[in-house]
Amino acid sequence: MAGRRRVSGSSVVALCLLLVALVACGGRIAADPARADVQRVLDRRAAAVLAHDAAAYARTGIGTGFDRLSAVPLADWSYRVRDVERAGDTATAEVELRYRVDGYDRGPVTAGRTVRLSRDGGDGTWAVDSDRPAKGSGQQPWDQGAVQVVRGTHSLVLGVGQSTGALRRFAGLADRAVPAVSDAWDGDWSRRVVVVVPRSVEGMAGLLGSPASSYRGIAAVTTGETGGREHAPADRIIVNPDAYGLLGGLGKQVVLTHETTHVATRADTTSATPLWLSEGYADWVGYRGSGRGAAEAAPELAAAVAEGRVPARLPTDEDFGFTAEAEELARAYEGGWLACRMIAEQWGEDRLDAFYRAVGAHDERAGAVEAALHEVLGTTPEAFTARWRKFLRTRLG
Repeated sequence: MAGRRRVSGSSVVALCLLLVALVACGGRIAADPARADVQRVLDRRAAAVLAHDAAAYARTGIGTGFDRLSAVPLADWSYRVRDVERAGDTATAEVELRYRVDGYDRGPVTAGRTVRLSRDGGDGTWAVDSDRPAKGSGQQPWDQGAVQVVRGTHSLVLGVGQSTGALRRFAGLADRAVPAVSDAWDGDWSRRVVVVVPRSVEGMAGLLGSPASSYRGIAAVTTGETGGREHAPADRIIVNPDAYGLLGGLGKQVVLTHETTHVATRADTTSATPLWLSEGYADWVGYRGSGRGAAEAAPELAAAVAEGRVPARLPTDEDFGFTAEAEELARAYEGGWLACRMIAEQWGEDRLDAFYRAVGAHDERAGAVEAALHEVLGTTPEAFTARWRKFLRTRLG
């Protein structure tokens, strides 16, 4: 080859020694030992959390978070360092936190964290200076203050800035919701829920990593991974105490039962499931047995039907956006609820459950509803929509 020349063995050795700090002789980039050192200190920190060892936790760095989360019953707690940027005796680590609440979570909650550390000049040991949510990740309850825990028969309530009495009332509502959902949904689920009650709507938004303005009219949401049973989701019902407090007794129960339904159906809710079905089914379970009439529970849609504005189609996913107008959002929920109520009344509750599972069993949205309508209900999208519109006129007109 042009320019090729022979290099003596001693020259090769000298070259490798010269570059060993950057490149190994085998051609691989030499690993920064700081990453392994940071992983070790975080492993010790995780062990201290699980052992409830405040002294051991403090030896890994700032110990403020320990007292805040010490009441939470944890089955697992671990960190995985993804990346470390070091500048002398300081470092910033991007970390994945994985934890599981004992007796409630089938799988772990995963959260991105940014951990800042410094190194002692004497022995070179790294110590944690701060541990905060990573960019784009929501807070955990203990990021907002000390977590108080109340156990119910079927529920675990985690509260920040709430009275014990308030948390016990949430546990009571959740304990009534779980058997109500189990009576309606025949699928396999844990029959236990974790409810998180922050101090305010701002706290709720912090947990969800979104602006508070997105949730001011929303009483509660359920978080968790969709996509099938193999994901072993760890769901959380997160309450907006500001909006939730404005509801009456029935409204509070309907909301908790609705959100508990999302927990129960999570393994059968996939990207193929439209929101009119997942939200409509949750509302159907929430109102089931309440004695609430259609017009009473669907006032916005009833007003539209009375004015001759019967929807031409089932609600789309876009209709359920939190940024939509309040009346438009209400009509979307009411329309989905009445579609599920129609299936339950005209085909039977068992068929409604089977239809829900059949839609979620598809790999993608395209064709999922159409196939389930044909296979489970023996109808077509056009015939189903016409039947739904007639149902609206009959029940709301």
